[in-house]
Amino acid sequence: MQVTATEAKNRFGYFCSQAKTEPVIVEKDGRPDTVLLNYDDFQALTAAARGKSISSRKKEFNDTYRDWIRAQHVEFEKNGIWCDGAVAWQQD
Repeated sequence: MQVTATEAKNRFGYFCSQAKTEPVIVEKDGRPDTVLLNYDDFQALTAAARGKSISSRKKEFNDTYRDWIRAQHVEFEKNGIWCDGAVAWQQD
């Protein structure tokens, strides 16, 4: 959703509510200037911007999805790989 700065000023509460479901782009002089977004999305963006290393993100993924990865390995051991070019999930 895009709105002018004047619309955002005049209906700030409404656009804050809208930002809970989609980003609201506020335009100044016909150009995007500011974005209103919900707090969870803001937190996710700031966490990503902190520059987690690939290895720390990989470790976090493996820790989060450890059970799913194990289940995939069990399926692979039982049934093999289902198509050419597919590979088993790698976990460090």
